[in-house]
Amino acid sequence: MPVIDSHHHFWHYTAEDYGWIPPEWSRIRRDFLPTDLAAEISAAGVDGVISVQARQSLEETEWLLGLAAQHDFIRGVVGWVPLIDPAIEAHLDRFAAAPKLRSLRHVLQGEPDDAHMLRADFNRGIAALTRRGLAYDILILERHLPNTITFVDRHPDQVFILDHIAKPRIAAGELEPWARHIRELARRSHVACKLSGMVTEADVNTWTPAQLQPYFDVVLEAFGPKRLLFGSDWPVCLVGVGYSRWKTIVADALSPFSTDERNAILGGNAQTIYRLP
Repeated sequence: MPVIDSHHHFWHYTAEDYGWIPPEWSRIRRDFLPTDLAAEISAAGVDGVISVQARQSLEETEWLLGLAAQHDFIRGVVGWVPLIDPAIEAHLDRFAAAPKLRSLRHVLQGEPDDAHMLRADFNRGIAALTRRGLAYDILILERHLPNTITFVDRHPDQVFILDHIAKPRIAAGELEPWARHIRELARRSHVACKLSGMVTEADVNTWTPAQLQPYFDVVLEAFGPKRLLFGSDWPVCLVGVGYSRWKTIVADALSPFSTDERNAILGGNAQTIYRLP
């Protein structure tokens, strides 16, 4: 079974486009492109990746799909379209011929309204994805989980993938109310979860695998081996952990599962959930 990294980014760095990268994260304030990632995945024993939008623009989606067409190791793309636009169908038509577009994402964590996902126009956009067989990646913070539960309940036939385990407050060592809400969200069988983005929710300079373990324990028990996906969040992860080391940490955390279950989390589930071509 191939190993698939379900979450990474490419970018041509500019301070304007990537203002969310603080000065102290200077290591990632540069370009990251397919040649950079190809070297990382080769060393780590990863066979393919899913490229995820880092800018909210149609041009970003086109660019990622163009890279995917050029590089076979890019198995799928999570793009962006304006889901609240009344012309949502036309935007989706624009990419209908791109077989590697497998999901869409909006940066909900950056919206000033925590209930943005509950807007009627946003939900009309999600319904359009459902009709086309596209997944939706949920990018939120821990505080958005109650609204997220309401949101996914509105779309029982839509495939959802939760990014970065909903960004719990790892640096503060707080499990609740995140754990309670995660367990409730995981009761929805149409929601999966990525094992990604955890180190950057801790202190990137002082974190330890032991500090992450309670958060692993919650999502491993809540989602189980069929709805978890390995993701690196490269290059963002590099401010706190190297690519190969993160893969090893995830693999070690999966020790309660059988070999087949671990292999599914490390690759098979990404193939199935994202319906990779």
